[in-house]
Amino acid sequence: MNPIKLYHFPLSGHAHRVQLMLSLLELPVEVIFIDLAKGAHKQADFLALNPFGQVPVIDDDGVVLADSNAILVYLAQKYGKGRWLPSDPVGAAQVQRWLSTAAGAIHTGPATARLITVFGAPYNAEEVIARSHGLLKVVDQHLSSNTWLAGDAPTIADVAGYTYIAHAPEGNVSLDDYVHVREWLARIEALPGFVGMPRTAVGLQKHV
Repeated sequence: MNPIKLYHFPLSGHAHRVQLMLSLLELPVEVIFIDLAKGAHKQADFLALNPFGQVPVIDDDGVVLADSNAILVYLAQKYGKGRWLPSDPVGAAQVQRWLSTAAGAIHTGPATARLITVFGAPYNAEEVIARSHGLLKVVDQHLSSNTWLAGDAPTIADVAGYTYIAHAPEGNVSLDDYVHVREWLARIEALPGFVGMPRTAVGLQKHV
């Protein structure tokens, strides 16, 4: 098969979700660097791929898709051989719940906390960090009796949730109190084909 083109920025957790999924599926990839710092995502050629001007975007032999969670669904359904996205109603709904969490509470919590320190975004750090800990308490409680976020095996729910939670310390959100979250992160990192996102020495991460 032809390599799947991945329009990517290395410090984007949304782009990393897709990079991780492609690697877990052992799919051939052509990574195309989009320099967000120079506004490449707002240029006409990129906006033709994604009018919202956001990474990631994939081009799978002419099938162009944007939005990290939508891309995860596509990759799982096309290439996952039933492993990464359950087809039964309950299993599919459980995954969707966590995809919504990734787009909601994870985005407004740990992802936004990291935007403040890594990219200088003008959010209220105290509020965002508090929101992040509220989320992490819920996730940690869930993982106290579940190995994975949805079902008995890893799914795209885990892929969608991983990056910004793993990198929460960069946004001054400590994971020290969440043993089940840390164990879950380690399980994902032990999966064959795992690739990490580069860590930025900011926030609590600069002390590691």
